[in-house]
Amino acid sequence: MEYWDIYDENKQPTGRQMKRNDWNMKPGDFHLTVLGVIARSDGTYLITRRVLTKSWAPGWWEVPGGGVRAGENSRDAVIREVREETGLDVSTCPMELALTYKRVNPEEKDNYFVDVYRIHMDYAPEDLHLQKEETLESADATLEQIREIASRGEFLHFDSIREVFEK
Repeated sequence: MEYWDIYDENKQPTGRQMKRNDWNMKPGDFHLTVLGVIARSDGTYLITRRVLTKSWAPGWWEVPGGGVRAGENSRDAVIREVREETGLDVSTCPMELALTYKRVNPEEKDNYFVDVYRIHMDYAPEDLHLQKEETLESADATLEQIREIASRGEFLHFDSIREVFEK
């Protein structure tokens, strides 16, 4: 069973934990997730497409990411999530925490912070090893291509993370 730390509204750990995806959070409780925007020197970005069996947003495009485990920091979590979903080891790549945003969803009892990292990495197609349970396919896309996918409503979190692509 995977556990996540619970944070307060100021992104401070409370010392409490929750089971992963246990959407029964109290008001003022948050969990932490991460996203990794992988920027290539040719001006493209690695994007991945969610498997069609996902219960939420199947077939939509996104960047690698996921939940931060209990006791884990967000940088280590983004390194782990990118490796799990794409097979890429970004641990020695230049990266910066580019953005943090907060979502409050009282109806869903799912409040969360998202730390978005911009990671600079060039890789060869054979370096990618997609996690079949999570990822249907990947692409190296320009900002214009990502905007087009987002305009169709098929790119997760784009409005929230747009500025990380536009840096």
